[in-house]
Amino acid sequence: MAAPVPTAPTVTPATPASPAAARRLASLPQAAPAVVARARNRALFRNFFRRELTTRYLGSATGLAWALLHPLALLGVYWFVFTMVFRAGGFGGQSFLTFVAVALWPWLAAQEALQRGTVSLASYAGMIRKVAFPHELVVYASVTATLALHFAGYLAVLVVLAVFGQPVHFEGLLLALPVWLLLAVAVTGLALLLAALQVFIRDVEHVMMPLLMILMYLTPILYPLAAVPEALRPYVAANPFGYLVDRLRSGLLDGRLGLEWGDALAVAVAAALFLGGRWVFRRLSPHFEDFL
Repeated sequence: MAAPVPTAPTVTPATPASPAAARRLASLPQAAPAVVARARNRALFRNFFRRELTTRYLGSATGLAWALLHPLALLGVYWFVFTMVFRAGGFGGQSFLTFVAVALWPWLAAQEALQRGTVSLASYAGMIRKVAFPHELVVYASVTATLALHFAGYLAVLVVLAVFGQPVHFEGLLLALPVWLLLAVAVTGLALLLAALQVFIRDVEHVMMPLLMILMYLTPILYPLAAVPEALRPYVAANPFGYLVDRLRSGLLDGRLGLEWGDALAVAVAAALFLGGRWVFRRLSPHFEDFL
């Protein structure tokens, strides 16, 4: 007589203690990949950020020195031309060095961040062709590293100006820091847009340089807005960077920290630039590997 075939024991699936526990269990398979992806992206950003700092700035003494000395050299040249040659005055009761330094350094930071962000994807062309990852992390790291270094230099210059007796209101940093954050958001959005276009149109970086130079002289950085002819003043005042310059001078030179209606508009413009630039970047990003 044949032996009976053993049957597998019946296993009754455990039921969660409550509907809330069931929902948490149901969400685990979807949540885990998202958490892993975010952690991977943060690690990639940190690596890209360190690479930007070490290879372009901290990796050599000349790179770091030039990043800090370049704005000082330009400031010295402008001081000589405007005060010793043109004998310019009327800087709101401030010395030319203080008046210009507060505005010039953020402009140079934004300019360099745009330049480096625009061409940043080319440095990671091999990785983009072989590895799937959010390409925008490259631009974020390039812009963040540039602005972080320049902001450190900005603080150092403010300290030096104060040591030499210039009237710097350090409580104005409560206003200057949000202004720099707005600048970072807007510049990041523009860098995303230009970096995406640079992949397909290689002349973007060459056109950007003269445009930035023109825009600098159309911004009240080296002169007060009051020096502009009244008929042209509204057009110069409409420059978004001119608004940031005015807010920095209000806080650091005049000690005025009150909020203005234009602050809300500045937040909206910066957010629009970032979201618009990111939207274009993400639409074009799937095609990068074919053109890099």
